[in-house]
Amino acid sequence: MSDHSGPARGRKRPPKPLDSARFEELALSYVARFSTSAAKFERYLVRKLRERGWDGEGDPPVAATVERYVELGYIDDEAYARMKSGSLLRRGYGGRRVRQALGEAGIAEDLRERAMPGERAAREAAMAYATRRRFGPFGLEAPDPDRRQKQIAAMVRAGHGFDAARALIDAPSAAEAEQWLAEAGDEEDN
Repeated sequence: MSDHSGPARGRKRPPKPLDSARFEELALSYVARFSTSAAKFERYLVRKLRERGWDGEGDPPVAATVERYVELGYIDDEAYARMKSGSLLRRGYGGRRVRQALGEAGIAEDLRERAMPGERAAREAAMAYATRRRFGPFGLEAPDPDRRQKQIAAMVRAGHGFDAARALIDAPSAAEAEQWLAEAGDEEDN
C-alpha cells in the first residue's frame, strides 16, 4: 500500500459561503427547476444559508428575494395550489390530504379553499385510489370483513371521507362504483 501525501480522496470540501451573487444564482436556479410556493422558497433559502453561511454585505436578502420573485411572477401561490391539488387528486388522494399538503407548503387559507376539490373531483380521486390499490369491487375477490376494514382505513388515511370509502369498498361491482361516481353529477370542478 502506498501512502498518498496529497489531499484525501473522497472527501468533499465544504461549500463556499454565499455572497450576493451566489445567493441570487442559487435562488434563480431553484425557481427555474421547481414549482414552489413563497413559503417553501423562503424555507429553502434559509436552509441554504444555514448550511453554507453568509459572506455578503449586511444581512442576507431572503424576504426581499422572495417578494421580488413573487412580483416577477416566478412564484405564484395560487397556481402552485391548483397544480399541487390536481396532482394529488390524479394520484387518488382525497381532500384532507390536499389541504394538508397545501398547508405544509404555506398556502394561505383562502387559496387552499379555492384549490379544494368539488364533489365530482373528490369521487374521481377516490375511484382512482380504489382502482389503483384494487380495493372493493376492483379487487380479484370480495374482501373479507378484516380486509374490508383495512381497505376503508387506507382510503381514510389517503384523505377520503369515511362515507366515500365505505361506498366504494362496499360497492358490489365496478359498474355500481361507476354509478356512485356518476351520481356526483357532471359539474366541472377541480
